[in-house]
Amino acid sequence: MVREIIMFGDPVLRKKGAAVEEVTPEIRQLAEDMLETMREAQGVGLAAPQVGESLQLAVVDVSHDPECVSFLRVNGEDASMDDIMPLVFINPVVEGSDEKDTDVEGCLSFPDLRADITRPAEVNAKLTTLDGEVLEIETDGLLARAIQHEVDHLFGVLFIDRMSTARKLAIKKTLKELQRTYSQSQS
Repeated sequence: MVREIIMFGDPVLRKKGAAVEEVTPEIRQLAEDMLETMREAQGVGLAAPQVGESLQLAVVDVSHDPECVSFLRVNGEDASMDDIMPLVFINPVVEGSDEKDTDVEGCLSFPDLRADITRPAEVNAKLTTLDGEVLEIETDGLLARAIQHEVDHLFGVLFIDRMSTARKLAIKKTLKELQRTYSQSQS
């Protein structure tokens, strides 16, 4: 089922999600709904808070572009996108490299807003699947960026928080309009 994507201005986007202690049928259904919602919105990732659930659950799928990474290792072994996509994970632990990379990002909770965001160029992510398997993923490129973006959501951090001060000032009016639009749609 396609769910409504929560827009900037809703407090759920700023809350730290609760750890998923048990994978219930409801959690599995939520993950399926999130994949369907992400695909419908033509996104590459979606976090549970973006559909109104304050939980540490996210989905990522960058399989449309298998060349978007220069390397991918899963549990120490070379892997391909087909081995892990779509990626559905809970309770992530992510470490970024010291090397930084700047690229354009968008967010489904901020329609039509895109900006240059600087993040670690590579990640080492420990992601638990819904079946309880822990995947240690080492990668770069769009997959690293998408994982970091979605994990940020799980801890109440939004991509606008990672923008330069100048860019934040430049979009201040746009952000106020987004908040106003969201609050009017909730009335």
